[in-house]
Amino acid sequence: MRVSGWTVRAAGEPMVLDERDEAPLPGDAIVAVAGCGVCHTDLGFYYEGVPTRHGFPLVLGHEISGNVVEAGADARGWLGRNVVVPAVMPCGRCDACANGRGAICPDQVFPGSDIHGGFATHVRVPAHGLCPVPDLGDRAQNRAGLSLADLAVIADAVSTPYQAIRRSGLAPGDLAVFVGVGGVGGFGVQIAAAWGAAVVAVDVNDARLETMSRHGASLTLRGDLLDAKALKSKVRAFAGERGIPTWRYRIFETSGTPAGQATAFSLLAKGAYLSVVGYTGKKVELHLSSVMAFDATVQGNWACLPELYPEVVELALSGKVALAPFVEHRPMATINETFAEIHAKGAPRRVILVPER
Repeated sequence: MRVSGWTVRAAGEPMVLDERDEAPLPGDAIVAVAGCGVCHTDLGFYYEGVPTRHGFPLVLGHEISGNVVEAGADARGWLGRNVVVPAVMPCGRCDACANGRGAICPDQVFPGSDIHGGFATHVRVPAHGLCPVPDLGDRAQNRAGLSLADLAVIADAVSTPYQAIRRSGLAPGDLAVFVGVGGVGGFGVQIAAAWGAAVVAVDVNDARLETMSRHGASLTLRGDLLDAKALKSKVRAFAGERGIPTWRYRIFETSGTPAGQATAFSLLAKGAYLSVVGYTGKKVELHLSSVMAFDATVQGNWACLPELYPEVVELALSGKVALAPFVEHRPMATINETFAEIHAKGAPRRVILVPER
């Protein structure tokens, strides 16, 4: 079939709407894109020289929802179904996948890096990792009243912190600290609160902090106005009032900035756990021996395994994690202006680009 997509021909140059032919291989599905979210990673590929595995020219975009309109011989059961396309799709066959380590699968597919992504009318992806979406017209299943385009942000902004929280072993009554609460971190605050944690939000933006105070954060702190000692003191006092020992601290670095990473690391305490979720290409100077001295744990988190996506979809459709107040729809034809705007000054909500039909 004939599809069109906004193609990056060279980093930083305006994206151009190109057409190409797509036909599914036996295990593939072609998804008509309902919406594709704009992620910090896309900006990294476009502006900052972060390499894609495919190289340019390439259509970016990995936060995708849509409807399966064509399928290969081995994927016919997906035809006509609404889906969320996982941002990272492991092969499901290699040793890493067989041992539950799909995140490091050497043959994983990352739309917008390995293959053409979702800033397009359609995207061709492996069918085996797709996440089915329930009937959105059924209010019993979609109590939040979300559209299919809204669900695009699940494919990274919501699913990534979900996996990080799940892997941390967060339990009701634990302390969850999120450093950076725009996008990924903001959804992380909501998920941790829904799981019964006492949540602290750290950011440099008053508007974001005020929003998170209404969506799960019991304490908000300006990370740029407090030095490391003062910030740690406030977090400890908050935990102490609730009887939470340091070994029940779960800290999530979700800013993807050197300052945020240094701040998150400075909050480590005896037996605490730190999840590194945000990405920056810049180096950060750390006192690594703190990990040893505190008998602490530091773990990275790459995306979210496809098998966890249905749990994330249910959280969103049930309203336990709010999407609508945190997303904004724009026509996909505004992609160049949208990238420039977000790169220059950020955006108060996650932008979802919607193809014109």
